[in-house]
Amino acid sequence: MSDPNGIDRRAFVKSAVAIGGAAALSACLNRGADVDVPRGPETPSAEFPERQHAWNAALPTTDAGNNHHPRHRVLLALDYGDGTPADDERETVEAALAGVERAYERSAAGLLLTVSYSPSYFDRFDDDLPGSVDLPEPRALSAFEDPDADDADAIVHLASDHGEVVMGAEEALKGDLDELNGVAQPDAALTDVFSVRERRTGFIGDGLPAENQDVSGVPDDGPVPEDAPLYMGFESAFKGNQPTEDRVTIRDGPFAGGTTQQLSTLTLNLTQWYEQDTREQRVSKMFCPHHAENELVEDAGENLGTDPRMDDCGEPIETARNEGVVGHSQKMVDVRENDKPIILRRDFDSTDGDRAGVHFLSLQRTISDFVTTREAMNGEEIDSDSAVGQRTNNGILQYINTVRRGNFLVPPRSLRALPPANPDADVAEVAENAEVVDA
Repeated sequence: MSDPNGIDRRAFVKSAVAIGGAAALSACLNRGADVDVPRGPETPSAEFPERQHAWNAALPTTDAGNNHHPRHRVLLALDYGDGTPADDERETVEAALAGVERAYERSAAGLLLTVSYSPSYFDRFDDDLPGSVDLPEPRALSAFEDPDADDADAIVHLASDHGEVVMGAEEALKGDLDELNGVAQPDAALTDVFSVRERRTGFIGDGLPAENQDVSGVPDDGPVPEDAPLYMGFESAFKGNQPTEDRVTIRDGPFAGGTTQQLSTLTLNLTQWYEQDTREQRVSKMFCPHHAENELVEDAGENLGTDPRMDDCGEPIETARNEGVVGHSQKMVDVRENDKPIILRRDFDSTDGDRAGVHFLSLQRTISDFVTTREAMNGEEIDSDSAVGQRTNNGILQYINTVRRGNFLVPPRSLRALPPANPDADVAEVAENAEVVDA
């Protein structure tokens, strides 16, 4: 669909999301029909799940049977400042979040959001995080990477199929809109408590990468397939290649019902990927040589349905030795649990900085689960001279560079507004003080 100026509307919306601000939102709304999104409930806290990350039930299913992921994303990196939060600040943050949730239904067509907090945020408290939470400082996970630490205090993740929705929610959260989708917004904003360090944007879905490939990291001749959901040309979030939300949920302690979030900023270098590698080589490196040799992957891979059939690929080390190449997905098989991965991917592409990139966002019960998965992806035991007399082509490692990595805790919904490091300890302290007063 093109607007009267001949600009594809989807491309324009994506560009508007990347620019952000009230002017971009207004321009976007003026160039097309108003987005018709049902409003959310009057009391979101009573109707929404305690698990912030429980998105799957709110996602439609694609024709291939996989979860459809919201097409437009905004990540707001926030800083709290010094000291520890006060109760009135928690009330302000919760009121701002609830305001946008009343404006839009909780769905891919409406708005999905999470709020997460870093080790830097929790360092301000005297109490340590409970033992049930695994949230170390981010670090390099291989000898060939040197990422910066993402030490923003908090990350707000906004997701919707409609760019106008994520932009509207962002402006309301910053206190710049009095009304959103016909719903009056509270006199409370995240920016009353936080400062916005950085906004990051992205997209996922058929056609969006191809419409936004005129950036550094992608060859000039426009090689990204028109129907590809991601820059590298293939479907990635197969239902059979994702764990359940239960698997990534913290089970015990005051943060039970929450999860951990790993967020890596990756840049892509796709010149060799598209200009030197053949289609068969790309399938070999993304999936495995077996899939390439047997032509199992058509187009972006929708023909695979919900199962990428990694069990057919063989042992990674043996494949590397015999074929001189091992697939990215193939290397993940050894870190499965009950034939499922242990991290839940919600990553998306980006043109931040006018460069093709990925915001690799994953959810897992413990950050250790991500580390285990990333080490399998590194395949250091695989990356050696193969029997075919050449260096092993080790998946897609040579096409990506990790420039930033952060670890975050996604608390349960009831603790999402400036949580203490150990809520149980706070409760115990209040009880102890009450006993002293009573005495």
